[in-house]
Amino acid sequence: MRVVVQRVSRAEVRIREGGGASRGAGRIGRGFVLLVGFTHEDGEAQLAWMTEKVLGLRLFADDAEKMNRSLDEAGGALLVVSQFTLYGDARKGRRPSFIDAARPETAIPLYERFVRLLRERGATVETGEFGAMMDVELVNDGPVTLILER
Repeated sequence: MRVVVQRVSRAEVRIREGGGASRGAGRIGRGFVLLVGFTHEDGEAQLAWMTEKVLGLRLFADDAEKMNRSLDEAGGALLVVSQFTLYGDARKGRRPSFIDAARPETAIPLYERFVRLLRERGATVETGEFGAMMDVELVNDGPVTLILER
């Protein structure tokens, strides 16, 4: 499981539809955008670890301007977006290989379970739509970006 965490002041995901139209799917103010990818070996252990890691990250400034507050302490929310391309391998050739990315029949239940776990822990969670063409617009605060892998 691989997650790119971006601390944002605001973010939105829109689903692209035919004819150039789009519809809103998720929107947050202050918080984290999580771009989430799964590989073949991922399961409950990876989901539980990642849930705890994301919710425990202290990436928001305290009164002394040190990164010392968690998402909950900062009153932030999560925008979780599936992104199988996180497992793209472009070391050879010009076209990435996605052989390490979990297929949808594996990745969809993992994605849905990850979102449920985050919500069960009390996080406010908005999402994109698995497998859809999406436009993600965000203002990276800092910028602060981390790559987490389990």
